[in-house]
Amino acid sequence: TMIVAFVAIFIADTIGLAWGIISGYTGGKFDLFSQRINDVLMSFPSIILALLLLVVMGAGLETVIIAIAVTRIPGSQRVIRAVVLAVKEAAYVEAARAIGASPIRVMARHVAPQTYAPLIVVATTSLGGAIFTEASLSFLGLGIPPPSPSWGNLLGGLLLESLRPPWWLMIAPGVCITTTILAFNLLGDGLRDHFDPRLRGKL
Repeated sequence: TMIVAFVAIFIADTIGLAWGIISGYTGGKFDLFSQRINDVLMSFPSIILALLLLVVMGAGLETVIIAIAVTRIPGSQRVIRAVVLAVKEAAYVEAARAIGASPIRVMARHVAPQTYAPLIVVATTSLGGAIFTEASLSFLGLGIPPPSPSWGNLLGGLLLESLRPPWWLMIAPGVCITTTILAFNLLGDGLRDHFDPRLRGKL
């Protein structure tokens, strides 16, 4: 579960970072087209979109990672794009363009570093959602196939036993899922407060 969540979020945030920077910096028709694609992806509930992708690609570790990553790309892209739209109007970005820096250099050296802090916050908060999605898919039997261990598989396998022994084995994966998601959400809130000087009482 943790491997799937971390790898999926890494892939999703990497693609979302590049896509958001290019879309926000270039603007124009490319940005408009990118936002329409983003709207289509965000119109699907993440679990439904992941189920559709798994039906097309088949169950397996790699396909679960890809399915979860695709559902997390739009959120990362939208946050990064919003940051880029504000940063690209800064004086130092205008100065870099004035001295003849190429758009790729401006995006890589001057715009991208300003997006790392919000990207970290988005990644930590998205980890909880990725864990929940993976557990849900495995619980439904469309996630990581046995005998690979997964919290969702543990819950799904014990569901057939209903309330008969060993029903208490359902407590462990349920508590682990709940605690891990809560921990990553609290970590994301803490990082947001740390990176935002207004929330620290500083200007």
